[in-house]
Amino acid sequence: MRRIVYVNGKYLPEEEAKISIFDRGFVFGDGVYEVVPVIRGRLADRDYFLQRLTRSLEELRIPWPCSTEELQQVLEQLVARNSLEEGIVYAQVTRGATDRQFTFPADTPATMTAFTQAMPLLENPAVRHGASVVTTGEIRWLRRDIKSLNLLAQVLAKQYAADHGAGEAWMIEDGLVTEGASSTAYIVKYGKVITRPLSNRILPGIRRRRLLELAAGAGIAYEERPFTLDEALAADEAFISSATTILHPVVRIDNQPIGNGKPGPVSRKLRQLYVAHMVEEVEARKPAP
Repeated sequence: MRRIVYVNGKYLPEEEAKISIFDRGFVFGDGVYEVVPVIRGRLADRDYFLQRLTRSLEELRIPWPCSTEELQQVLEQLVARNSLEEGIVYAQVTRGATDRQFTFPADTPATMTAFTQAMPLLENPAVRHGASVVTTGEIRWLRRDIKSLNLLAQVLAKQYAADHGAGEAWMIEDGLVTEGASSTAYIVKYGKVITRPLSNRILPGIRRRRLLELAAGAGIAYEERPFTLDEALAADEAFISSATTILHPVVRIDNQPIGNGKPGPVSRKLRQLYVAHMVEEVEARKPAP
């Protein structure tokens, strides 16, 4: 079956989907995006992604191209039309298409696109062994709290990680870990989870938000503060979170083992809690028989 995608009100086979070469997302990276996990054929963490997308659009002064309810319906339609059971839906909004100019164009309708991608989330076999991380310099702009399309720095960091046999890169700024190229970074020391506090220096991760809620509910201590690379290397555990990994234990940083070099008990527990939460959420939205 050909994958069906969404472009400005139309559901199309992917090979027929087109946008203008003058679209500001293409020319300037002038837009935002979201990635939503799909579990058992339904969107997970649905409310939180809508809140973050709204904030990103407001920060860039891009008008919503539709209502939040209509966007949900679009994404649910894509999941259904592609028979997606597990994976992600990617949604993107740009300022629209117009002749190239730096200032905001007047009365230009926003461009909205979306597509699905199948991938294992609940039973990802890589989770059992843990991930390797390398560190690299932080070269991104200073509004990382906006989920913008400007991802070239992250592309370079991800490629650096791949070139060094790692699955993720942690970026270092002023001696401190900011976050992963496409994930939130955490360490665990003496049973306490440590992650950087929210600011314009990091993305307000949806998985981060949910994990801290789950940790609080389970009596797992956490602290929001910056941490150094040396602290990370001396940690008992480390992990990352994102829409595509949910929670992935980190067992090596810059080729040095973390703890005993295996996924630790706090990481495993938090992943179990998150998976259970997502399953419960999507099952609760199942239509009555």
